[in-house]
Amino acid sequence: MANAAEDNGAFMEKFVLEPPPSSSSHPQLPLHGLTFAVKDIFDVAGYVTGFGNPDWARTHSAATSTAPAVLDVLKDGAKSNGKTVMDEMAYSINGENIHYGTPVNPCAAERVPGGSSSGSAVAVGAGLADFALGTDTGGSVRVPASYCGIFGIRPSHGAVSTSGVTPMAQSFDTVGWFARDPMILKRVGHTLLHFPDLDAAVIPTQVIVADDCFELSSIPQDRIPGILVSSVEKLYGGNHVVKHAILGDYVQDKVPSLGHFMSKETKTKDQEHNNIPSLAALSTAMRLLQKHEFKNNHGEWVTTVKPDFGPGLAERIWEAVESTVEHIEICRSVKSELRDALSALLGDTGILAIPTVPGPPPKLQTDATTLEGFRARAFSLLSIAGVSGFCQVSIPLGIHEDLPVSVSLIAKHGQDGFLLNLVQNLYRTIEEQVQAVQK
Repeated sequence: MANAAEDNGAFMEKFVLEPPPSSSSHPQLPLHGLTFAVKDIFDVAGYVTGFGNPDWARTHSAATSTAPAVLDVLKDGAKSNGKTVMDEMAYSINGENIHYGTPVNPCAAERVPGGSSSGSAVAVGAGLADFALGTDTGGSVRVPASYCGIFGIRPSHGAVSTSGVTPMAQSFDTVGWFARDPMILKRVGHTLLHFPDLDAAVIPTQVIVADDCFELSSIPQDRIPGILVSSVEKLYGGNHVVKHAILGDYVQDKVPSLGHFMSKETKTKDQEHNNIPSLAALSTAMRLLQKHEFKNNHGEWVTTVKPDFGPGLAERIWEAVESTVEHIEICRSVKSELRDALSALLGDTGILAIPTVPGPPPKLQTDATTLEGFRARAFSLLSIAGVSGFCQVSIPLGIHEDLPVSVSLIAKHGQDGFLLNLVQNLYRTIEEQVQAVQK
């Protein structure tokens, strides 16, 4: 393992992967001269893919080939400087790892960095790499991007190859990436998404602000949606582009299969957590299908090896492994209905704006019971793109009360290039608004 004092604990293993000879001498390649880090969930030929757990590393051989996503960025001129720490088996959004240490959040050392792509986010946030590859199943790029004050994208489901990536739950697994500025975020997208037209001008037909989702956030309204709305109106003129919606009501009306996960008992619990019932039901459907697929992927290994897991994670992983098949087809119906509903809401060039997470990063080693309400609200927000398969970018909005804050923009499935262009075009105006607020 790399020296944590030197790299904020971000790296599992440092090495250099050079671009192939045919790429290394071409400065016109989109990623020429950039360095990147790789989450320890991607296969790299000659190295064991550790999946965040030493027992996994001990019981698996070195990879014989390299994941296509890694090969793509190498071919386009980038150089890798190592593999990064992650949460065990990608089963957490906190970023804490009892075995390899918790990467140090570069924005707030006493706070969690977010997971499960914790080391990748920290490597970028601390300036140790220009960009980094991660994965996002239930939030594992979006959450650490928000907590570490950087950009992170969960692309449309299926848009980037997950071959050579250890699966968590295939219905939701995506290859995402981090960057400190939107131009590099877009350049990496040009490579991984194989889009030739990322430089096209973009004007959204509408930016829908989900008012009920922003009410889940502990950050003041003028600090997140206020900055976004001001930026959109300044860049695109007038207020005709900005719309407001109560997303929870829309989802409840348009996704009838969610009724299977909404009862008096669940609604009472949602009220206790200050949550949105339909989005909480969406989160329940996502987690049920995720558990089912995780068990199919790794249940036999877990029950055979009985690995040493950290606190909190052990309970969640064994719960998944011991779970029974329940409402799986209904969960799949929810996925289909939500994608249709949000496609109708946004159209090809509409944007949905929500908080990435419901507040700033929690303190390190916070008791799981204390975080229960926060986690419930977080997964309600994260499940929107997760279940629909839509693309989402988390955008940093500077510092509020000494902690990083962010906003997320979501676009229709397949509109990743449009979204990346929009984020780049919009961000300079957002920066001006953030600087004005922080003075």
